[in-house]
Amino acid sequence: MSDLEALGPQGALREGWATVVDDYALVCGWALRGKILIVGDAAGGLYAYQGKSGDELWKQSGVHDGGLLAMSIHRNGELFATAGQDGHVYIRKTEDGDTSTALELGEGWVEHLCWSPDGQHLVVAFSRRVFVFDIDGKESWRSDEQASTVSAIAWASETELAIAGYGSVSFFDVSTGEMQQKLEWKGSLVSMVLSPDGDIVACGSQDKSVHFWRRSSGEDSEMSGYQGKPGILAFDHTGTLLATNGFPKVTVWSFQGDGPEGTHPGMLDLHVRPISSLTFAPRGRRLASGARDGSIGVWALENDGEGNAIGVAMMGDPIAALAWRPDGHALAAVNAKGGVCVLRVRD
Repeated sequence: MSDLEALGPQGALREGWATVVDDYALVCGWALRGKILIVGDAAGGLYAYQGKSGDELWKQSGVHDGGLLAMSIHRNGELFATAGQDGHVYIRKTEDGDTSTALELGEGWVEHLCWSPDGQHLVVAFSRRVFVFDIDGKESWRSDEQASTVSAIAWASETELAIAGYGSVSFFDVSTGEMQQKLEWKGSLVSMVLSPDGDIVACGSQDKSVHFWRRSSGEDSEMSGYQGKPGILAFDHTGTLLATNGFPKVTVWSFQGDGPEGTHPGMLDLHVRPISSLTFAPRGRRLASGARDGSIGVWALENDGEGNAIGVAMMGDPIAALAWRPDGHALAAVNAKGGVCVLRVRD
């Protein structure tokens, strides 16, 4: 954090608080409407901080043998779930980090998990299957074994689940187990994001392209020419703008009107090294980006995807994750050296 303190955040970003955890900080997220920030590190450490002051509320070490891989915070903020290399998923209490439910899926890594929009279900991807549990940890549904390892999961609605892997994205009704739709693509899909209404499906591909479908019309298209695999994708809250990595520049496609087909994306130039995190603010068209050079940018975007950097900060080491506070007035960031900071964001 010495680099951030020395250089100081600029523009719309202002100093908040900073601390350091024991290992590579992988994930962070806000709970209880921004009152608590939860951070997880690669060694399986979990930490909770008071959102405004940064005071440590509790700490737990070694919660997953081999290391932590993923975290998802429940919409009510009172619970959160973690997964790791030990094949376990834990549902924990935010107030003290204690385990309320432990789920053992088997030997192997659990890399993806996500609470449903209504908070009634937790979906977990494990190898070639996905499992859906209720809030108490009781299994509600599991998929058949997929053709390949599940690379991404997302909720299209409170009861419809999207699963991405090699060659396709499949949609299932988790109450009946029936497949609702299958979108096929000849290639390995490495990432996925859905527009807020669940209609647009965007996937990064192994062949350095972004493929997307409009579920309502069945149309699909491709954006190619990326320098690297687009493994990080983010929609704004309206579903109009899609931010992607794959370059040192942030690429933003606009779905306004007939776009993005036949249009040029916004190219946001700030970072020197590849993008490692992208996230839109809860409201408006502010985008936060982090990169492997330790830089953080906040952008004000237009409807066409063009925009300007309105805030800049440095953490000195590769950014692992960013998270907007629910009110949009603060941004949390964690990095590869265990750095944690919360930056205030001016209107």
